[in-house]
Amino acid sequence: MRGVRRARPAILIAALAALALISGCGVGARSGDGRLRVLAAESTWGSLARYLAGNRLAVSSIVDDPGTDPHSYEPRPSDARAVAGAAMVIVNGVGYDPWASRLLEAAASRRQRVLDVGAVLGLAAPTNPHRWYAPADVDRVVDAITAAYRVLDPGHAAYFDRRHELLRAGPLADFHRAVQRLRSRASGAPVGASESIFEPLAQALGLRLRTPSGFLRAIAEGTEPSAADKQAVDRQIAAHQIRAWVYNRQNSTPDVTRLTEAARRAGIPVVAVTETLSPRHASFTAWQMAQLGELAQALTRRRS
Repeated sequence: MRGVRRARPAILIAALAALALISGCGVGARSGDGRLRVLAAESTWGSLARYLAGNRLAVSSIVDDPGTDPHSYEPRPSDARAVAGAAMVIVNGVGYDPWASRLLEAAASRRQRVLDVGAVLGLAAPTNPHRWYAPADVDRVVDAITAAYRVLDPGHAAYFDRRHELLRAGPLADFHRAVQRLRSRASGAPVGASESIFEPLAQALGLRLRTPSGFLRAIAEGTEPSAADKQAVDRQIAAHQIRAWVYNRQNSTPDVTRLTEAARRAGIPVVAVTETLSPRHASFTAWQMAQLGELAQALTRRRS
């Protein structure tokens, strides 16, 4: 719960960064088998980065546990060393993972490449940072990662281009087709959501997200929703004004838990989404398509 967890004090972040600097910035940029190291702050982008890298780069992610909220993640000394020892680091940006940006600032290397997803997309806070739920933005990030790999390891540029083509023509194409199928079947359907994480996907699917924007934003930012917004969501559920309730399993506040239980009691289908891959070792597209499948079942289910 973002409103309950406390961010690690800045002085401790500085201490972790100092440890990384002592370890030697840039040292160990290659893995044991000689591949350059790429580090993603979260597994959402790390999964795509790993696919695009194939067997030419060693890609890992810091936050890859479905039970961890990346917003309030508290880095460990090993994370600071991993950041300092990576040839390339991928962060979400747009205020989503400031802990990663602080580690980067303290352990920066002129030879280290940083790909900031928010910067790639031309976004600035305050805006919705959950861009992996915006299919068009996913394509742009995939293109940007490939371009970065070509510069990072120019000797394998053609290989990275082939990996890019395989991803775009294979798993990503399947994902986009799944989005379009659901859009054609459920566009305009009224839905409710626990927070703003679902907004980009709702827009891509043409769904009518009825939850007040103030409620979505408050839960996402860890603040208290207004009484009026809470009452509005209560009414929507009680009056069956929504066909499905979508909640973020990694940010279940008391309000969200109460509303999710109310939706279940009312017979409204409930769909869980997450901020990182679930299960942990799923691919990006398998994770996304599983969630789309659950949402499709919820939206196309006949009411008794």
